Amino acid sequence: MIREVFMPALSSTMTEGKIVSWVKSAGDKVEKGETVVVVESDKADMDVESFYEGFLAIIIVPAGEVAPVGAAIALVAETEAEIAIAQQQGAAASAPAAAATPAPAPVATTTSSPGLQQNVSRQNGRSVVSPRARKLAKEFKVDLNSIKGSGPHGRIVAEDVEAAAGKAKPAPVQQLVTVPAAPAPAPAAPAAPAPVAPKPAVAQPVPAVAMTGQTVPMNALQNAVVRNMDASLSVPCFRVGYTITTDNLDKLYKQIKSKGVTMTALLAKAVAVTLQKHPLLNACYVESAIQYRADINVSVAVAMDGGGLITPVLQNADRLDIYSLSRTWKDLVDRARTKQLKPDEYSTGTFTLSNLGMFGVDKFDAILPPGQGSILAIGASRPQVVANEEGLMGVKRQMQVNITCDHRVIYGADAASFLQDLAKLIETNPQSLTL
Repeated sequence: MIREVFMPALSSTMTEGKIVSWVKSAGDKVEKGETVVVVESDKADMDVESFYEGFLAIIIVPAGEVAPVGAAIALVAETEAEIAIAQQQGAAASAPAAAATPAPAPVATTTSSPGLQQNVSRQNGRSVVSPRARKLAKEFKVDLNSIKGSGPHGRIVAEDVEAAAGKAKPAPVQQLVTVPAAPAPAPAAPAAPAPVAPKPAVAQPVPAVAMTGQTVPMNALQNAVVRNMDASLSVPCFRVGYTITTDNLDKLYKQIKSKGVTMTALLAKAVAVTLQKHPLLNACYVESAIQYRADINVSVAVAMDGGGLITPVLQNADRLDIYSLSRTWKDLVDRARTKQLKPDEYSTGTFTLSNLGMFGVDKFDAILPPGQGSILAIGASRPQVVANEEGLMGVKRQMQVNITCDHRVIYGADAASFLQDLAKLIETNPQSLTL
């Protein structure tokens, strides 16, 4: 029997996916539950496992190309005898699409085969490990920290572990090829690429910043942001601002910063605790109804180096202690940078924080994300000259926050009451955040 491997829907907003790399090559034996391909969704890179046992007969969508959700990207043959038949079916299915697509202009191409992986350095000093590689490392008792990954983004794949354990030869690694930022005066001849002698200096990747006059396609994450922002335009929103004195919060932060506590975790915890008293701010609009959430999951916006942003979720932020919350946040950010978040780690938020205070921004308005009722924009904490109740002048550190709310669910008095309680907690009782 010949079965199709489909492009999976890895998130609720995903409409298409990009093949980052094929872990298996055409003709390889495939076990049920074994990772065969790495797919880039709109928010993360995910390992995709096979639902069937057999042989990967043909790869229909090669690495680097995009396919809509539900489209066949490969064929798996149950027996070796069926591989040839599956290859004929796959070739017939891909031929019409290839004929309809005009050949692109020969700019600067690299040759690659499905079994080759990009050679990309590790990010943030962390090794990204595929589930099968982790399982094999445990079985062969191999230290993952001693292995250099040959998979995408420095990912350690099964072949790397097998090579380290002496069970197999390491998978061939494709050299990273960079395209010059500006084209050479004379165009390159369209001949087959010749082997390039290794250089002593490693070529650097092309910067993400576009040169003047260029049009650069958006990546998957940026396109996801575009879709979310378009959806937000249909929501009737209002905004409320508030000034919060942060002297006591800053003092607490200095006391516990050495224990790994971050200001992001403190603010998320303060918001989560306040949301316990204001469940309406944690709710969202559904068709002719208000959906009250059972959990308080605080999303925090994080800008990505290659463009776009993602919102890792601190789940049940009101129930976690500040130290666990800070460790969780650091782990989420590290994995967000390498696009290793699971769907429920970026899509289950019920309230969002957007903090630009580290850039010295005084105040700003945030756009409401789809599926939520509120988002809080946080500015920088600055020394301000203020008068106390006796009319005496003094200096206090203050920050401005602006909340954006869905007016179908939340009204001005609701938002103002929430901000008032949040300010009271931060100004008078921040120590309670450590309990």
